[in-house]
Amino acid sequence: MDYEQEYLRLRTMVNEALDCCFIQSCEQGELLEAMRYSLLAGGKRIRPVLLLAFADLCGGREEDALPAACGIEMLHTYSLIHDDLPCMDDDDLRRGRPTCHKVYGETNAVLAGDALQAAAFYSVLCSPADPSRTAAMAKTLAEAAGERGMCGGQYLDTCKEDSEVDEQELCSIHSMKTGALLRAACVMGVQCAGGSREQVRAAEDFAWHLGMAFQIRDDMLDEISTADELGKTVGSDARDGKTTFASLFGISSCAALVREHTEKAKDALRSAFSGAGFLLWLADSLADRTK
Repeated sequence: MDYEQEYLRLRTMVNEALDCCFIQSCEQGELLEAMRYSLLAGGKRIRPVLLLAFADLCGGREEDALPAACGIEMLHTYSLIHDDLPCMDDDDLRRGRPTCHKVYGETNAVLAGDALQAAAFYSVLCSPADPSRTAAMAKTLAEAAGERGMCGGQYLDTCKEDSEVDEQELCSIHSMKTGALLRAACVMGVQCAGGSREQVRAAEDFAWHLGMAFQIRDDMLDEISTADELGKTVGSDARDGKTTFASLFGISSCAALVREHTEKAKDALRSAFSGAGFLLWLADSLADRTK
C-alpha cells in the first residue's frame, strides 16, 4: 500500500463529507458561515483519519465510521475556535488565515464553537453502525471533551500560566488537553467496528504515546518554526508564561522524547493488531512533521 496516498484518500473523504455540512439557507446564515469558515480551513484531519484507520483495522465499514469521523473533527474545530479567543490564547492566526473571532466577532465565534460541539454529537449518533456501538462512541467522545478530558486540560493549562510546572504536571495537562481527543479517535474506531477489549486497550496505549509525541513536537515547532510555516501564531506560550516541553527540556532532548514516545506507540499497535502498516507510517510521519 502507498501509505501517503491512503492518508490523502481518507483526508479527502472527510473533507468532502464536511463540505456538505451546514449549507442550508436560514436566518442564522452568518452563524453557519462562521462554523464552515473554521471547519473547512484545512488542517491535517489527524483525528478523523485515525478513527477511520482503526475502524478499518478492526474490520469495520467506512460508511459506518465516517459520520463519527466528521463528528470528532467538528469537536476539534470547536476547541480551536474557543482556544483562539481573547479570553484564552488570544491568537489572530489559525491555519494560515485570521481566526474565527477576528472575522466574525467574539460573540459569533463563541456560538460557532458551541454549535459545532452540539453538531459533533449529532453526527456521531447518526452513524449507521449498530446502535450499541454508536452509543459507545458518543460516550467516549463525551468523556474526552469534558472536565476529565479536553476542557479539564485547558482549565489546568490556563491556571498554570506564570507558574512553575514540572514534568508530571505537564504530562497530566497535555494528556487531557491534547491526548484525550486523540485517544477518543482511536478508541471510537475500534468501537465502531466492534473490536475487542484488548484492541481498545492497545488503541488507548498507542494514542497516549502518540499524543505525547504530538504535543512535544508541537512545543518544538512553536520555538523553531515561523508563523508562515505553521499557519498560526508562534511564541504565544512563552508570551503567556506557560511551561512547555521545549522550555523544560530543550529542543534536543525533546527530539529524543518524540522518537521514544513514537516507538512506544508503534509497539502498542504491534501487540494487538496485524496489518497496521498505515498507522505505523502515520506515527512516524507525525513525529517528523514540520507544521
